[in-house]
Amino acid sequence: MAYDPRDVIDRSRLPSPIAIDGPAASGKSTLGHALAEEFGYTFLDTGLMYRAFTLAALREGVLATDETACTLLAETVGMRVEAGETTVIFLDHEDVTEWLRSPEVEANVSAYSAIRGVREELVRKQREIACTGPVVLAGRDIGTVVLPDAPLKFYLVASEDARARRRAAQAGAWGVNQRTGDAHRDIAGRDTVDSSRAASPLRAASDAIVVDTTDMGLQDVVDLVLERVRCAAS
Repeated sequence: MAYDPRDVIDRSRLPSPIAIDGPAASGKSTLGHALAEEFGYTFLDTGLMYRAFTLAALREGVLATDETACTLLAETVGMRVEAGETTVIFLDHEDVTEWLRSPEVEANVSAYSAIRGVREELVRKQREIACTGPVVLAGRDIGTVVLPDAPLKFYLVASEDARARRRAAQAGAWGVNQRTGDAHRDIAGRDTVDSSRAASPLRAASDAIVVDTTDMGLQDVVDLVLERVRCAAS
């Protein structure tokens, strides 16, 4: 029989919620999926919520420069999140998950995500989900704003070059043709917006475990974090 950590770890002792933060293409979603699969956590990729809002705003013709209209849309949009081992987003009963990696959403998500009223409303929704049981949330402000009291926090970093290569590879998997040079420019721009915005800027929580994934293989990162979780649950 294959070894299953869930057979030997008391799920009632699993640290929860777990916060995973970091810049674009640092490996947050991959790590969140691994924790969900290994230990049975619910995984919420909060970035998809901001992408879903961006898609809703683009469909409604609400500009990111109109913060009042964006805040109102965030408060009234029919967004439903199904979080499990993966995150599925619905807008007015339509599963829009497959559209959230489109070039149009990718190009606009930073601008909409920087709006304070939008962030406040989505943070409220994220905190509600965090109360549902053993859960992992990945994003850019989980450990600092959404769940500042989370018992276990990770902050993933990697060089810009490494992240650009990963993002170009991810784009191919999503069916989007993106060269590494283009991914490099996109990531540099996203980093600037995320770290300099007034509402919930990207930064590591003071008590986060910082993991530099630049020269680490995917499995190495996963193994390191899984061991931390096992220790916390023992």
